[in-house]
Amino acid sequence: MRIRFTTAKGENVEAEGDEGRSLLEVAQAAGMPLEGTCEGQMACSTCHVIIDSEWFGKLPLASDEEEDMLDLAVGVTGTSRLSCQILLTPELDGLEVQIPAESRDMQRI
Repeated sequence: MRIRFTTAKGENVEAEGDEGRSLLEVAQAAGMPLEGTCEGQMACSTCHVIIDSEWFGKLPLASDEEEDMLDLAVGVTGTSRLSCQILLTPELDGLEVQIPAESRDMQRI
């Protein structure tokens, strides 16, 4: 599946991911600054992304736990999600994702 990330600087980065992989894994493989400290356990919000509004409705609804973690993220919008909770499906081929300006991967600094 193809994913287009837009960085905080407005650069577009195209990435490929296999069905069933998390959006976080694809983002990290593409060099996006998403730490994912809790490794997908929903104990942090370091993988917060903003989904393009035209794609947001194609995602499964966020769980209450994910919503609680998003409350802790900086720069949350109405289409924010935790990338660790989005698994790639054929319906998401071409997904467009914005990396928030506040994103940092402390492992890469």
